[in-house]
Amino acid sequence: MIYKFLHKISQKYASKWLVLLFDLMVVVFTFFLAYFIRFNFQIDFDLNLMIGQVPYMLLAALISFLAVGSHKGVVRFTGYKDIINIIIGANLLATILIISTYFSRKYNYSELFDIPGSIIYIHLLLNVLLLIGFKLSIKSLFNSINNDFGATKKVLIFGAGNSGMITYDAISNDPKNSYTVIGFIDDNESKVGKKINLLPVYSLQKITSELISKNKIDEVIVSIQNIEPSRLLQITGYLFELGLHVKIVPPVQNWIDGDLSIGQIKKINIEDLLGRDPISIINPTLTDEYENKIILITGAAGSIGSEICRKVSLYNYKKIILVDNAESALYDIQQEFRQQGLDNVEAIVADVRNRTRMDQIFNQYKPKIVFHAAAYKHVPLMESSPFEAVSVNIGGTKNVADIAVKHSVDKFVLISTDKAVNPTNVMGATKRIAELYVTCLREKGHTKFITTRFGNVLGSNGSVIPLFKKQIEKGGPLTVTHKDITRYFMTIPEACQLVLEAAAMGNGGEIFVFDMGEPIKIFNLATNMIILSGLRYPEDINIKITGLRPGEKIYEELLADGENTKKTYHDKIMIAKSRPLDILKVEKEINRLTAINSLTQPLEIVSSIKLLIPEYISNNSTYEVLDIKK
Repeated sequence: MIYKFLHKISQKYASKWLVLLFDLMVVVFTFFLAYFIRFNFQIDFDLNLMIGQVPYMLLAALISFLAVGSHKGVVRFTGYKDIINIIIGANLLATILIISTYFSRKYNYSELFDIPGSIIYIHLLLNVLLLIGFKLSIKSLFNSINNDFGATKKVLIFGAGNSGMITYDAISNDPKNSYTVIGFIDDNESKVGKKINLLPVYSLQKITSELISKNKIDEVIVSIQNIEPSRLLQITGYLFELGLHVKIVPPVQNWIDGDLSIGQIKKINIEDLLGRDPISIINPTLTDEYENKIILITGAAGSIGSEICRKVSLYNYKKIILVDNAESALYDIQQEFRQQGLDNVEAIVADVRNRTRMDQIFNQYKPKIVFHAAAYKHVPLMESSPFEAVSVNIGGTKNVADIAVKHSVDKFVLISTDKAVNPTNVMGATKRIAELYVTCLREKGHTKFITTRFGNVLGSNGSVIPLFKKQIEKGGPLTVTHKDITRYFMTIPEACQLVLEAAAMGNGGEIFVFDMGEPIKIFNLATNMIILSGLRYPEDINIKITGLRPGEKIYEELLADGENTKKTYHDKIMIAKSRPLDILKVEKEINRLTAINSLTQPLEIVSSIKLLIPEYISNNSTYEVLDIKK
């Protein structure tokens, strides 16, 4: 009953004038106390004179507190700046008393203005201690009352440095927070075993199941600025195994108005666990690259294509042409741009396999930059439909590239994949042939052909992340094809940054690859996603090993046999130096391959692909019989 009454009272805010009155009462009390302390708690002073000095002292205090506005702070939110304000106000009061005493003695004014210096200094110290102490006590009382009415989570803060202290203050200063900090974790051995704000500092190895159970720890908040992603991956992996939830404090540049609020502390995302630094490209020449240009994007409704559209729309383009044969998805991206009020964006339903239609579009809009993202990319589906893979990935690329040369497009950027490197499946092999074809065209006209090659994209259509999310929602199990399978990962914005940069950087004929860090085990990714969802592996959701799919390989590569790299001005972006190419022979074989019809047998189609790509060795596929004959 009492707690309910206190909780109800705690929801109301005290008037600033009430706070001012309370501060003045404290000042009066400390003035009396200062006299008693000065005279060893004996009344060996003129009590009437002291009482007579009180009104004058109160006036000085009123002026001081009004000047600094210390009464305007909400007591339950008292923070560092409020404490500084109180100290300034107390010092201003002491200064006024010292000045008045000086002039009183010099010009022989009334004794009411003559306050002994020792009293003033004792009064100053008492004011600082009691005014701050009372406000912090009231704040603590409010927080404890609120916490008693809501479930709290016991958390550890990883990082006992400045960022960790700011996080601790943000949690402590938020009366509605649901956290109780019970300690810190730090890698610095000099801090381990010590206490900060009376809370212990542990090493990561000291965080055990016994400690978690004993202290009923629920979460760990990682609060280290500029933490290496590889280290973050180690930390979260260790904590996930202990069944703890992990959250992270955003970079300081993302704090609202320079201050951290508890609402900004977010859950760890898969993107935070890539095991490498996010690729950041700041290139002012990109503005000039797309200034007043007509830009055409094929596959504009896909994950990569649509993000390229968004990135390009940030520049002062002349017109953007969105081309895709997926009607509904194309409509969605068109509506997105319309809602943003973007002008000169044209959405066109068209198929890159239709050469006449594509030529008509180029002739009508005359683009100067082309991003070719249209492709079939699902490995198992293309393994069973090699004609479609050839038709779109090779034939579609050939159509758009030839038409780009015909209409003197400035730059043609091909979106490729790491599966094109030493391919083990039809999809990767057809993308590699697409790379070869645009390489053949590099000397045949005005157009500069550029290829970007990267790994799996987090969150893209058909990627493993959306699949895992759906499986988790259904209660599992998560399906992984092999326990040792690894993949390189990047985010969609990173992929599109690379594509845009390649268009600006490329002089024609290059294949751009970039440092993607260490490959990530899909099995580990699955376990991390289960725990990120607030569940446990294998108690809540299990992981089922299904076996490699047709054409799938355990490890992906970024460079083909015989390729090495040369550096660019960006330390994360490299250019693959490809082996010499017999252009006439390759062109002839590609023309023959794209001329096949849909009635051709899959084995015959794949056999023709293997003639073009000798490094293409099928894996876990019916087409392995073709490799035996080699």
